[in-house]
Amino acid sequence: MRPASLRRPRGRLALLPMAVTLAVGAGLSPAPVRSQPSAEPVVTVINGCHLWPYAHCPGADLRHADLVGKDLRGVNFSGAKLSRARLRSANLAGAKLDGADLTGVQAYALNAPGASFRGATMVAANLAMGRFFRADMSGADLSAANLEAARMNFAWLVGAKLVGADLQETKFVGSNLQDADLDGTVLRFAIFPDAHLQGCRGCPEGW
Repeated sequence: MRPASLRRPRGRLALLPMAVTLAVGAGLSPAPVRSQPSAEPVVTVINGCHLWPYAHCPGADLRHADLVGKDLRGVNFSGAKLSRARLRSANLAGAKLDGADLTGVQAYALNAPGASFRGATMVAANLAMGRFFRADMSGADLSAANLEAARMNFAWLVGAKLVGADLQETKFVGSNLQDADLDGTVLRFAIFPDAHLQGCRGCPEGW
């Protein structure tokens, strides 16, 4: 008796080698496997504003909008209504928000280097741990805002109003605070190396 490994296959298995030989001899090739189309990214649209990078939505109504973690770099939100919007960990690098209403926004750890907030209303905004390198907040109203441990390196706050703001551990390295109003702010462990403080009300001395 032949060993099991040398026995001739029976039934359908015996026909497989013949089918493969006939297919190859006839010049047939296996049917190509079609790849499934990749799903398109979901774009959030609020009141006609498509929320993606470099969106152009001046004056848009985004009050109470959930924008947590959104990539909004380079967007134009000039004059937009963003009061009480949720912007935690969102990316607003290079964005334009001049004259926008950001009253009470929840923007913990917001990334906004090079963004422009000129003349914006940011009263009671939570901007703690935010990154605002070279951002322009000239003339903005940041009264009672929370900027604890925010990085304001080389930011412009000319004529900005920060009355009653929480500036604990905030870094104002090389920032321009000329004519800004810091009356009643909490400045515990805040630093101002190389900052321009001419005409600043409530700014610490000795920097």
